[in-house]
Amino acid sequence: MSLSELDHTNKRVLMFGGKGGVGKTTCSATTALHYASAGRKTLIISSDLTPSLSDIFEMEVGATEKPVKGVENLYALEISPDEVMKRWKEKFGPEVYEAASSLIDMDYDEIIDYVAIAPGIQEEFMLDYILERVKDGRYDLIVWDTAPAGDTLRLLDLPYKFLKHLRMAPKFYFEVRDTFKLKKAPFLDLIDSWKALAQEVTDFVRNPNNTEFILVTIPEALGVYQARRLVGEFERYGLDIHYLIINNVIKNPDCDFHRARKEMQTPYINLLADEYGQTMEIITLPLFAHEVKGVDRLRELRKVLFG
Repeated sequence: MSLSELDHTNKRVLMFGGKGGVGKTTCSATTALHYASAGRKTLIISSDLTPSLSDIFEMEVGATEKPVKGVENLYALEISPDEVMKRWKEKFGPEVYEAASSLIDMDYDEIIDYVAIAPGIQEEFMLDYILERVKDGRYDLIVWDTAPAGDTLRLLDLPYKFLKHLRMAPKFYFEVRDTFKLKKAPFLDLIDSWKALAQEVTDFVRNPNNTEFILVTIPEALGVYQARRLVGEFERYGLDIHYLIINNVIKNPDCDFHRARKEMQTPYINLLADEYGQTMEIITLPLFAHEVKGVDRLRELRKVLFG
């Protein structure tokens, strides 16, 4: 099996997720290279706390979109939580201050920093940033190398919490407005615009015509159990996973060590096949003898990943 079926879809965002250390970045970088090489202008984004796109592509990536050396149509971006928050403040700071200053007399930075800690703000803006890249039409495809599994779930969960948080805000605002006999309602306008944004982002992620989530794991206990939990959590949000990559599989053991490793891996591979073989495309990637880093190595992996 391979990811070649994805070639026949018109997805705008491909999300790669899974436990840390299973090869998400390698698989997402290879996928981005594949579509860029096929002529689709592609942006790969890493939102991991310790992004490694710079290591994979052997170049400095950083917080601005940069062309990947040696690959036409491919651009890369590493965006840390601090950078996300900085951009959120630049985009929403002035209107937040205008709205909040009608309620209370506070310093600009104090207000912005306070509002910025609301649940889901950071995750909401990360999703909004990706949605903007889709809507502005600069890229045909965005490949998103998400943070390790727990953070990915938090990313999906917090926009819902953010909406719930916003639903309580009007009541608070009306109480303050009536107490201080305020006539303007800029804060309510801001809340309505954020509700619309949160709903738009949530709808986009949930729409299977827009987004595909690709789960990456390894045939070991921690990787498999984390993958199963992730599948369950996605089901809770009404999201389906159609592709499962099992990385670092011993294919042809040629020594006692590799034979023992293959014997250990086989039950986990069978478990995943039994549970998800009917609903997911399962791709097994071999354990390579060398590090997969640099464009040439990624092209070798591309042949395996996309058949």
